[in-house]
Amino acid sequence: MPEETIFSKIVRREIPAEIVYQDELVTAFKDINPRAPLHVLVIPNEPIPTAADVTEAHEALLGRVFRVATQVAAEAGVAERGYRLIVNCREHGGQEVDHLHMHVVGGRPLGRFLPD
Repeated sequence: MPEETIFSKIVRREIPAEIVYQDELVTAFKDINPRAPLHVLVIPNEPIPTAADVTEAHEALLGRVFRVATQVAAEAGVAERGYRLIVNCREHGGQEVDHLHMHVVGGRPLGRFLPD
């Protein structure tokens, strides 16, 4: 069983977050340190520690993560001009919370890479 994370507590609404979408499989909420006008995290409600821990059993769940990410971008009005979806994996990949999550970032030109 994966360890408890801050994201698990957000899913259960035990700690505050600005949730923009939630269903039985996925939760999306605004990043507390946004890098662009739109910066939302989309997470599976089931804690999967990293992208390296994804199995065949997670395929439908991760399809929902992608679908919600595109919905968030469309509802924020950034879909037509473009946005970025980012999944970091482990320490060297920049992952800070051991609960798989996708960043939806947009609302301004992002360039080739996100700045620090």
